[in-house]
Amino acid sequence: MKEDVSTERSRIERLSRVRQLVFGSLDGLVVPLGVVSGVAGGLGDSRAVIVAGIAEAFAGALSMGAGEFISGRSEAQVQQTEVNKELHEMQTSPEFELRELMQMYAQDGVTPDDARVLVTTLARYPRAYQKAMVSTELGISTLEPDTVKVPEALTIGGAYLVGSVFPLIAYFFFPVPVALPISLVLTFVALVIVGIIKGKLASMNLFRSVGEIVVIGILSAGGGYLLGIMIPRLFGY
Repeated sequence: MKEDVSTERSRIERLSRVRQLVFGSLDGLVVPLGVVSGVAGGLGDSRAVIVAGIAEAFAGALSMGAGEFISGRSEAQVQQTEVNKELHEMQTSPEFELRELMQMYAQDGVTPDDARVLVTTLARYPRAYQKAMVSTELGISTLEPDTVKVPEALTIGGAYLVGSVFPLIAYFFFPVPVALPISLVLTFVALVIVGIIKGKLASMNLFRSVGEIVVIGILSAGGGYLLGIMIPRLFGY
């Protein structure tokens, strides 16, 4: 049984990592597509597109990775503070915490007598009791939230960097008039793949999942392209 629970938790952790891959690759496709399309439309110079695309890809990957690390670590630190506060309250006001957990079970439909039996039984097993209290009252599933978010940061940053290759690669080999439609097609194919992966993970309709992501990509590319044309004209370039 312990191996089954461990396997299930590992599966959920892998699904969470795939979420980061999808999120990072989606941003890595959409944001650079808007940038390179805008530069291509405004300047028409492959070298300028490549420089802008590479700069954006690395800056975006670093920003996404750092953001994931800092936000995830901050969230875990806040959760740990709340967990410690709850554990302290359980030590200083044990009777109050017992009644509080009984009331929460009762609110979920457990009869008062059964709630009392559940809580008094849990109270004989300190760690299980602590986890039940923290999970029920705070919605935090662990007593020790993970504050080391390096793997998550590397996953999302790496996915962003890989995704940014698709909008940019054509400009290395073709002039802008040829590279732009190729870039759009490659990005469209990559967006479809990401949409399929997201749809399967979320158990949602694949056409809807793909449609949502493709629409976002089109709007981003279109907006970037229009801005790339309008801004140089506004400044007289």
